[in-house]
Amino acid sequence: MSARHSRDPLAEEFLRYLEVERNVSPRTLVAYRQALGDFRAQKDVRSWRNCRADDFRDYLFELMKKKQARSYIRLQFSAFRTFYRFLVERRNFPKDPVRELQLPKPEKKLPLVLTRQQIDELLAAPMKVKIERQSPAWMRERDVAIMEMFYSSGLRLGELASLNVSDLDIYTESVRVLGKGRKERVCPVGAPALEAVSRYRFAARIESGPLFINKSRRRISPRSVWLILKRYLRYTSIPIALSPHKLRHSFATHMLDSGADLRSVQALLGHASLSTTQIYTHVTVERLKKAYGDAHPRA
Repeated sequence: MSARHSRDPLAEEFLRYLEVERNVSPRTLVAYRQALGDFRAQKDVRSWRNCRADDFRDYLFELMKKKQARSYIRLQFSAFRTFYRFLVERRNFPKDPVRELQLPKPEKKLPLVLTRQQIDELLAAPMKVKIERQSPAWMRERDVAIMEMFYSSGLRLGELASLNVSDLDIYTESVRVLGKGRKERVCPVGAPALEAVSRYRFAARIESGPLFINKSRRRISPRSVWLILKRYLRYTSIPIALSPHKLRHSFATHMLDSGADLRSVQALLGHASLSTTQIYTHVTVERLKKAYGDAHPRA
């Protein structure tokens, strides 16, 4: 039986560990499973214990020869490194053959952000759209509240969709968020967002349970939130494709533009590493350069 079709008990144990003990996202589980399976099949791996650094180095060169994106390559090797750390700690493997490999540096892609004027235009879009005849009257208020909360607190898509009424504290003007790795953080909520949520809750008669609901009065799905943003984008002059993450990018960039320190923005975004947040400093520097070039007489 080939490696592709044979069972891989160590990989399955590792994936269960990630799911149960580390609480990683379903997308990460799928990506790591695929990475381990692809390497095992291509190298016809019979035993992970016998893999050498050269096996992984050859695999790295093969991926680069195929011109795979650096982000894809780094994700593959993140899976291998996490897997071997698990094997060394839990299964007494003598060494990690992936540890010393040099990976290609990640591409420096600056996140696209909306201007403050574009944010205002987007938040005003629901008032321009007629409510569909079969839709509840409160849906417009819900959509405004969703977009206000995104921009006000810099939440991730899954974090916003999973909010409950009890997570929002109108007296402290804050929201309790359960982020990646089940880490809890508290984010401030601005007055416009609080007012929008109050109007929506009053209109939809929401007292407890999920904060944002669908027509059937069940918790709204992340996909539905994404579609709401795409729908209102058509009623604006914004030229870029819009995703919930771009509102998060815009939140972080506008905070730094206004003088917030990097550590505070890191805490608000729920980033484990400061380096993840630092990409937004590059965005603000680029914006400052553009403003300088547009305005300075000797630029």
